[in-house]
Amino acid sequence: MIPISGRTASRALLVTALVLAVGGCGLSEELDRELDPARTGSSAEASPTVTYAPRDPGTPESPAVTRSPSGARPTGDTSAACPSSGVRMLPGPVDAAMGLRAMSVTLTNCGDKPYTVDGYPSVQLLDDDGERHDDVRVLRGAQDITTGVPDPGPHRVTLAPGESARTGLVWRNTVTEADVPAVDAPYLRIAPLDGRPAEVLTPDGGLDLGNTGRLGTTAWARVDEGS
Repeated sequence: MIPISGRTASRALLVTALVLAVGGCGLSEELDRELDPARTGSSAEASPTVTYAPRDPGTPESPAVTRSPSGARPTGDTSAACPSSGVRMLPGPVDAAMGLRAMSVTLTNCGDKPYTVDGYPSVQLLDDDGERHDDVRVLRGAQDITTGVPDPGPHRVTLAPGESARTGLVWRNTVTEADVPAVDAPYLRIAPLDGRPAEVLTPDGGLDLGNTGRLGTTAWARVDEGS
């Protein structure tokens, strides 16, 4: 769990970092509520029904897995060799506000042909031994975690060589049941879409879901220049 100190001084930094990470214009208000529960104002909107991403324990893992370094910046890294898939995925930093966590993953077309994504990434959390956490539900959409992260929904994004797309991951580090083991995953296996080659990323600080068992994702969206 990431400690939060200097509540007043850190609020602006956390809000800015998370808004930049997942592109949610409403996330600053959500983080203000997280950091100051006593603050008066309108209550959060009711969360709509969320469709869960399919889970298939029998799906074979990718035979060749690329590991990205911890804390790697999601853009501008052209020194590493391009994977055979033609795309490279890098994690952004894990940002925290009280129990709320958020990070982004940026996919860059490092090949020489157009690359198309349409929808949500395929995500699995891995333990210290590289084994999958089967007790985690990956959600299509972030509404069930927080109303502050908008989801553009599935839409076709075709990337020319050198262009990038981004997905946001959101979760809460909350422990509500003393007899249910908490999930603290140091590794993230992510594929652009179901059935595509996956990479194993090492987010800085890992993904600490407590025992909530839920991870929200947003659909891939194009990264505009300068963002």
